Amino acid sequence: MSRFLVALSGGVDSAVAALLLKRQGHEVHAAYFRTWMNEEGLPFPGECPWEEDVRNARAAAEHLGLPFKVMDLVADYRRTVVEYLVEGYRNGLTPNPDVVCNREMKFGVFLRRALDEGYDAIATGHYARRRANADGSFDLLEGADPNKDQSYFLAMLRQEQLARAVFPVGELFKPDVRRLAAESGLPNAERKDSQGICFLGQVPVQDFLERHIPDAPGPVVNHEGRTIGTHRGLHRFTLGQRKGIGLPSNTDHEHYVVVKKDFATATLHVAFDRPGLPSLYADRAKARGFSWINRPLSGEADVLARIRHRDPATPARLKFAADGGAEVLFAQAQRGIAPGQVLAVYHDRVLLGGGVFL
Repeated sequence: MSRFLVALSGGVDSAVAALLLKRQGHEVHAAYFRTWMNEEGLPFPGECPWEEDVRNARAAAEHLGLPFKVMDLVADYRRTVVEYLVEGYRNGLTPNPDVVCNREMKFGVFLRRALDEGYDAIATGHYARRRANADGSFDLLEGADPNKDQSYFLAMLRQEQLARAVFPVGELFKPDVRRLAAESGLPNAERKDSQGICFLGQVPVQDFLERHIPDAPGPVVNHEGRTIGTHRGLHRFTLGQRKGIGLPSNTDHEHYVVVKKDFATATLHVAFDRPGLPSLYADRAKARGFSWINRPLSGEADVLARIRHRDPATPARLKFAADGGAEVLFAQAQRGIAPGQVLAVYHDRVLLGGGVFL
């Protein structure tokens, strides 16, 4: 029997993770770690979302008969995730707060607190799988449900973090999770999956950034070099973005898409989104800041690469430089590779690690 601290988010996945561990006979405690509060005057729809999350998490814990507590990690979240997010957008990058939040908060601060309090490991509701190896190390695999796999968001985890974490729902499909929750009478069995910035609830990223980065308007220029509008700030856009540009399309079948951000002139360049658009598709890119879950790669390596959570993994070759960065050569051109995005690297269904595009 092991002693687990389950990170309850208020959703059904983490609640079922706690249910499964309890059924296996482990000692299970639960915690909700608060990372945000409505102290910025952000326009939350309805009530501040963390309060509803806490109520749902507490209700699930009480239903399962688990000790429950709320951890205040607001200061840690601001220092690690919020500053990373704001500085990234301010510098023209497309940061991924969920990846950093997992590495620095859930499997960082929260895990360390749990170990300090005598727990053997933490558990989460991620759709991912951990596999033990004969040498005592662990591999991280995609979740069994291809439609819910969340391994991409764990691409920057380290071996010592994975060694103290379990993913009880990783072998299940989402309908099975819902069924188990309903059969056990969990009060959040039918609660919808959360969306939005990591642990900020339903706050749109633009509403969040408005409180931290002032607007810097500039022209919007099309593929013919003609100014066709103005924008409020380049930090509001990312390469490949189609929605929210604020420009009408010329037909029902053609839409403008962001192809370049020129910070020297504050110009946003757009073009019609057509297959093979040279300024939008690339078969190579550079990445750095790699973090490896188990065995580091070096030299040249053939892998499967994923540049966004919902994108399929595609064959690629990594050519590493002496500084640990790599050139990424894709077998098929990829759409909208933006600086700051996370590259997740796989072999078959095993997540090897990840880096950040330059």
